[in-house]
Amino acid sequence: MSNPFVAPSRARSRRRLPPCALAAAALLAVAGCAMPTHPDSAAGPSNPLNPAAVQLLDDTHWVLQSAQTSEGHTAFDVPADRAAAPTLLLDTTSGQRLASGFAGCNRFSGTYALRGGGLTFGPLATTRKACGADAARLEKAYLDVLQRIDTTLVQMRPPQQMRIVASNGTTLTFAREGQ
Repeated sequence: MSNPFVAPSRARSRRRLPPCALAAAALLAVAGCAMPTHPDSAAGPSNPLNPAAVQLLDDTHWVLQSAQTSEGHTAFDVPADRAAAPTLLLDTTSGQRLASGFAGCNRFSGTYALRGGGLTFGPLATTRKACGADAARLEKAYLDVLQRIDTTLVQMRPPQQMRIVASNGTTLTFAREGQ
């Protein structure tokens, strides 16, 4: 025996929606799945030089390519011969962060730190080889920038590059050695 109170509700639940209602529901479902566009999607390519990439500098070797003032002029001449150009080695094989390299005449060494997207050096010791006037000027200018770093930018995709900007605006541009 069927219950007269249940049968009418079942009949109502089995009613079919008109075709236009189904089409409207499908349209709303598709519209809800559309991907929103981000306001930055129309922006140009990002700058590959990234301060966050500074954390990737451990165990890298760099050769100085150029030194420019904040106005874009040559701050000091960098030898075209890579063997004579200043270098920078950032090494952690000893368990400490040690920096070393060639400064234009003498070799240097000391400690370095990577903090807050920046590269800093502790006191740098140098050898005391006698240098010509040009090499002495290059060495002094190079080591001076390393002691007054304001910003460090790194590009780890080819061509790998590092830029060190001093507090006076001088920018050193390095190419990664042994990529």
